[in-house]
Amino acid sequence: MRIQSSVLVHLGFGKYVRSDQVTAVIPIEEDRGPGRRTFIHVQGQADPMIASRAEDSIVRDLVQEPREVTQARQQQEILRDLLNDLQQVNGTVRRFSRDEGGLDLDRLERRVREVVEE
Repeated sequence: MRIQSSVLVHLGFGKYVRSDQVTAVIPIEEDRGPGRRTFIHVQGQADPMIASRAEDSIVRDLVQEPREVTQARQQQEILRDLLNDLQQVNGTVRRFSRDEGGLDLDRLERRVREVVEE
């Protein structure tokens, strides 16, 4: 498990905290109910916040990488693989692909390189 740095975690009812500032997640035992599920202790605050979400959901959000980050990393890997493959295509195949198939591999390679090198 690894706490994600500077990721906002939803506590419910419009409350968010930075994941790397959460120091404790404690289920509410007494008077637990709608809007009162979990105590969230946050660095620099004397009193805990009250979250309307269950502790296991909050902990999962604290330690899992956001889906968008995972997808972006996968997309970058795919683009790098594509760029490596495009670099292996010889000039004759490039001309044929462009002239006969309408696929400009030179332009595609430039665009992928721009995205990967950002």
